[in-house]
Order: sequence, then C-alpha cells, then structure tokens
Amino acid sequence: MIEGLILPAVTTGDLQAAIDGVNLVWALVVTFLIFFMHAGFAMLEAGQVRSKNVANQLTKNMLTWAVGIVVFFLIGMGVANNVGSLLGGGDTTALTMFDGHPDQATSAAADGWVLWLFSAVFAMTAATIVSGAVAGRAKLRAYVGYTFLLAAIIYPVVSGLVWYAPEGAPLLADLGFEDFAGGMVVHGVGGIAGLTAAYVLGSRMDRYNDDGSLNTIPGHSMTFAVLGTLILSFGWFGFNVGTAATPVVLDGAAELGDFAYVGRVAMATAIGMGMGGIGAGLMAWYLTGKVDTLYVANGFLAGLVSVTGPANFLTPMGAIALGLLAGLHLPIVFRFVNRQLKIDDVCAVFPVHGTAGVLGLLLFPLFSTEGSAIGSSVVAGGILSVDAGQFVPQILGISVITAWTVIATALVWGGFKAIGQARVTPDHEQAGLDVAEHGVETYPEFGREYATDGGQTVDIDEYNTDEEIRTDGGTPEDIHLVMAYIRPELIGDVKAGLIDTGVTSLTVMNVSGRGSEDTSTSQWRGESYSVDLHQKVKIECVVSDVPVDDVVDAIASNAQTGNPGDGKIFVLPVSDAHQIRTGESGPDAV
Repeated sequence: MIEGLILPAVTTGDLQAAIDGVNLVWALVVTFLIFFMHAGFAMLEAGQVRSKNVANQLTKNMLTWAVGIVVFFLIGMGVANNVGSLLGGGDTTALTMFDGHPDQATSAAADGWVLWLFSAVFAMTAATIVSGAVAGRAKLRAYVGYTFLLAAIIYPVVSGLVWYAPEGAPLLADLGFEDFAGGMVVHGVGGIAGLTAAYVLGSRMDRYNDDGSLNTIPGHSMTFAVLGTLILSFGWFGFNVGTAATPVVLDGAAELGDFAYVGRVAMATAIGMGMGGIGAGLMAWYLTGKVDTLYVANGFLAGLVSVTGPANFLTPMGAIALGLLAGLHLPIVFRFVNRQLKIDDVCAVFPVHGTAGVLGLLLFPLFSTEGSAIGSSVVAGGILSVDAGQFVPQILGISVITAWTVIATALVWGGFKAIGQARVTPDHEQAGLDVAEHGVETYPEFGREYATDGGQTVDIDEYNTDEEIRTDGGTPEDIHLVMAYIRPELIGDVKAGLIDTGVTSLTVMNVSGRGSEDTSTSQWRGESYSVDLHQKVKIECVVSDVPVDDVVDAIASNAQTGNPGDGKIFVLPVSDAHQIRTGESGPDAV
C-alpha cells in the first residue's frame, strides 16, 4: 500500500452495477453464440437436400430469422408474457412487445432488451427446425407464413406455459414441469411441428413407389451436413450453458448465482453430445453393418437435445445414459417414420429434435440430482438417482405441449393446403425449388470463361490470335466431331491440353453413365441404394485444321488414370457446318 493513497470506498450500488455489467456481458455473448447456430442449421439442411434445392433451403433459413425476429419482437414476446400471466393467475396487458411487461417493453432498461433478445434466439431456433422437415416441396410463402404464426403465437404460448409469467407463475412450471434450456419448449416443439407439417404436406414426389416401397434420395453434400453439425454443437454450449444466465448475484456480498451449477450443465452438454454420436453409430452398424456418417452427425444433435431440458439436474451417469439412448433410438425412429408412417421427414428433425427432447425430459427423473441415489452417491453419478415425484409433471407437460403443437401446426399447414398454397407444382418440384422459387442456381454451369492449367488460371483469349474465335481456323475440307467422356476431376487438365493443341472452343456438359465400372452400393442415413450411373463430364469439340489424332492424344493423355472408368473418346465425321451469325458454311464455319 502506498502511504497517503486514499482508495475510494466501494458502495453496494457500485458493486451491483459491476455485477449487472458482468451478467449482461455473459447474456449477450451466449446470445450471439446461439444466433451462430443458424449457420449450422443452414449448412446441415443444405447438405441433406438435393443440389437443385440448396438455395431454397438457405433462403428459408435466412428468412426464418428475418421474419421471425421482427414478429417475435412486435407480437411474440408480448403473447408469451401475457399467456404466462393469464394462466398463472396474474394481470395481463397488451399482447405486444410494447407495454407487454414493464421490464421488457415500456422501459429502455438494458436488462429488459437483453432478456428479450436472449428469448428471441430460442424462439428462432424452434422456428428454423421445421424447414428441414418440409424441404424440397413446400412453397416459400407457406413456410414464411408458418414462421410468422410460430413466432407470433405457437411458440409464445408454449414458452408462456413454462418460462414466462411476469405476473403470477407459468402454469406448467407451477405444476412441477421442468425444462431448463428448451428440450421440449424449443426442440420438442420444432421437431413435432416439423413432423406434423411433413405429414400434412405429403412426401416428395419420388420418395415412395406405388407399392409403398421407399426410394432413397441422398442429399448433395455430406461435407456440408457434418460442418453444420459441428457448428451447431459449438453453438449448443451457448444454448445450454448460456441458460445459466445470471452468473453473479448480490446477497449482502457478491456470490455465484446460476454459475453455482454451470459446471454440471457444461458436463452434461459435452457428454450428451459424445454419447449421442456413439449410440447412433452403434445402432447404424447393427442395422446396416456400416457406421453411417450422417447418423453419427445426427446422433451428436440428438444427444445434445436429450440433455438440454434437464441439464441442470443431471448426474454424470444421467448425461451418459440419456445421450446414449438418444443416439440409439435415432435410426429406429427415423426408419419407423419413413417406412411405417410414410412421412417424408427429409432432415430427420423428428427423431433428432422431437423424440430426443421427449426422451430426455421423460427419463431424467431416473438420473436427477434431486433424487435418492441408488448404487452410489448423487455427486459421483450413481447408476440411478430417482426423483419419482417428477414423472407425473413431466408426462403432463410433454402431453400438453405436444397436443398444442400438433393441433396448431396442422391447422396452419392444413389451411395452406386447402387453398392450394402449401406445395409447389410437380413441374417446379422436378425442376428444383432453386429455379422455381428463386430464379437462381446454387451451382451454375462451369467452365464458361476459363480453363485451368496445373492449378493456374488460363485466359483463353491469349490463345486466340485471330479476331474470330474459332476452334482451329483451318481450311481443309474434312470436319470432325471429337466427343469424349472423362472423369470430372480431370476436366481442368484436359482443357489445358486441348488449348496447347490449338483447340480453344469446346462444349462441356455434366452427364451420368455406365460403362466398365462396377455397380456399387451406397448408403444415405442407413438406407441402401445402388449406384450404377457414374458422374462423368462430356466434352465436344469440332476441328478441321487441327489434326484429329492430336486432339485425341491431348484428351487421352490428360484423362488417363489407368483404372476402369477413365472414359471413352469418339470421333465422328461432320458432313457440314453452318455459323448462325455470319452465314458461313463448311470449314469456314468451324
């Protein structure tokens, strides 16, 4: 201590302001982390749909936030507060965010607005889950309309039953129902709503045959699906751990608030995630003989959902058990939904979010820190730690939320279906929703301006010395069409080789075909399908002056790997050629 230095006294008000600042920073950080989960949902869903529907899926994810956040601000938060107050025996106010609750609406207090935003990211998570179930056939206007109503009414009613009651107490919570971070309020609602919407909407047009047998429709990118899973898993720590929203409190002296149990929440989140992946991988291996990549990814999420609701009460053994059960049940429920119920749940939202959420909240009384330990202490995570009195409130709460979600969702999508606005036309579905709904292609045609040469970009113009762009500029009478089918990954080398030969004009197409390559069997989320048409690139070029043998050699030398499936080259005589712009014929038109 420096002699003569007088330190200012720290008052209770100063300490409270510091604590409030810490709590607000924590709440905002985890809110932003939860928002980042939307990137995970976008990647996960985009990877599980066909390439012709990727832009549509990405657009739906963005509009979920754009529409939902505004609607939840203007209407949803007020509805949640008032439903909670009305059913909890308190006074109600206007059913809007404005004047919905003193701390959140009429006051500009920082904690009120932060609490609203924290609530909103949970609501948007529930909304975006539905998009994966109705992928590939739902009209954009119907999905956005449902998002509006989910953010304004459907989700706020559920959250008002469990979480929000500024006046009085939330009805289900008052009856003893526990849902810490939204295993049922958020994920259960999203998964059950997704299944209901998929049922009302009907399956994709080529999902089932006339005899009821199932056709496997693989998604276009396993990479996107796994990337989305890992982003979601990262954001989930904000979702679960962030629900411990008040780290520090002032009760005479500063002490831990929700952070008194935050370590248990973090533990349950991490272990549930891992055990979900293990369980799904094991069950897929048992059912198909393969450890299916997408099932492992979906198992991560199912495990996370299962521990989300009871994370603050779970023993370590409970986190292990619930995560494992959620993973094991995933392939079984997905098969049942698709094969027996004939409901086309494209992204498996029901087993991942719906039944996994129900499973966790229904069984957690067997592994509750509030129960009596059997086999070991509660702290050590005994085999069981039973809180028998918790079963009835959990069953009641799950039943009420399920009934409300099914009825409300069926009415909305049924209404859209009745007026012909739920589903795109068969022609649009066949062409893909990217073009039909948005007028874009996620993966436009390639190779229009540049060829590649050893990884370097090559400007074709430098190879053209004449003013007229032509294949070879020759004059001999013979004209030939060279047509080649090659491996897609070698297109750059072949184009560079053709340019070196003098051939700068060519046509390139994506095709599928069958030749000397063996038929193989692949899997998509545990469903087997035969692969006997292989991806190829078709190249066509017409030459006159450039020797045909040189063209053939350029293609063959750059496309050869020595393995079956390298492709073939055909040379056809061309009787005549005509250039539309100039009217030239014969070799001059080439």
